[in-house]
Amino acid sequence: MTATAREIGERPDRRRGPLRWIKRILPRSLFARSLLILLTPVILAQMVATFVFYDRHWETMIDRLAFAVAGEIAFVIEEIELDASAAERSDTIARVARTTDLIVTLEPGARLPAERQRFVGMLETTLADALAKKVRRPFTINTRIAHEWYEVRVQLADGVLRVLSPERRLFSPTTYIFILWMIGSALVLIGVAILFMRNQIRPIRRLAEAADRLGKGREVKDFRPEGASEVRKAAAAFLVMRDRIQRQLVQRTEMLAGVSHDLRTPLTRMKLQMAMMGDGPDLEALRADVAEMETMVEGYLAFARGEGGESTVPTDLGRLIGDLLADARREGAEVEATVPDGLVLDVRPNALRRGLANLVANAVRYAGRCWVTARRYGPVVEIHVDDDGPGIAPEMREEVFRPFFRLEESRNHDTGGAGLGLAIARDVVRGHGGDLVLEASPRGGLRATIRLPM
Repeated sequence: MTATAREIGERPDRRRGPLRWIKRILPRSLFARSLLILLTPVILAQMVATFVFYDRHWETMIDRLAFAVAGEIAFVIEEIELDASAAERSDTIARVARTTDLIVTLEPGARLPAERQRFVGMLETTLADALAKKVRRPFTINTRIAHEWYEVRVQLADGVLRVLSPERRLFSPTTYIFILWMIGSALVLIGVAILFMRNQIRPIRRLAEAADRLGKGREVKDFRPEGASEVRKAAAAFLVMRDRIQRQLVQRTEMLAGVSHDLRTPLTRMKLQMAMMGDGPDLEALRADVAEMETMVEGYLAFARGEGGESTVPTDLGRLIGDLLADARREGAEVEATVPDGLVLDVRPNALRRGLANLVANAVRYAGRCWVTARRYGPVVEIHVDDDGPGIAPEMREEVFRPFFRLEESRNHDTGGAGLGLAIARDVVRGHGGDLVLEASPRGGLRATIRLPM
């Protein structure tokens, strides 16, 4: 761990508390966050409007309607109490039926229940409050007497006055209309926002997918700048970067082809001249130096060439590993493979084969046996190359990936190698968007683990 990383790791986490909790529940995708930014003010505005409507309009309207009905009931009670005979009371009830929406009947000798009624809901509570202020007599309210009718029973001195009031006298349908309008407008706004944001996020997703494919060494086809101006600028910069990388790869390959020809020609002449000079201790040392130079040149060219101009194709990983290990067995190596059927990846087969061959060659060179296993873990495929050799010390497992770095200090290329095998293997794997790491093997030696994205 570097000093900077250590300082960051030891720094107290300032995101604890409410902010950290809020960040944990926020959506991760740009699409969801954009929708949240667009819809939150709309929803808050509708909530405020709804609160104002219920607090001001609806409650006030219900209160006035309830007091109007309660006032009419109080007026009917006063008129009935002023009537001296049953005929006059009947005439009063008939006039009330003709001039109002109330249906009034008198039940002589009836009594209301002694227990006090509990009122539920805003409408019952408001009507009960109005009756208590206007009528000032015991009463009961029944909202389930009939469809769209309310019943009010008032205790009089000689009986019970039964009043039926239509629901429209106490309730306005504008409440439902307002709620439906709020819900409908919210759904329309959400639909428009989703449609709009999908069109805005699509170019960003395409750019991310193109960058991911380029990072995995795959071809990026049919990609063009689209969307908002900022996204178009980013896409245009990506295309310039892609062309620049491809141009550099082509130039590097062409340069290395020339270097290969220029270096191999004098080495070949030197080998022919030494073959004509006979044998001798000095010549043997010179031949060893020339052979080492040739190995180093070939290794360096393979490392610098990397994946070359090879295109990615769907490749059966089991068949590729099987062919590779078959070649190793023909050379006398003890190798085993465990690869599930149907494991197909979009890779550069020759490049991946070169990287795996380097790992297998290292395992065979320094150990007695080699095991190659492959397995899929979700979107990642892991390939393990295990051996039962001496392994590599943990502090040196990253150093060995440096080009021309050798743990074996011998100048004999048959034992020490050129120091490029692991560097080439990691270069190939990272060119596919994966990584190569070294760790202790359960077989007792070293394990090289390749992680490749699907």
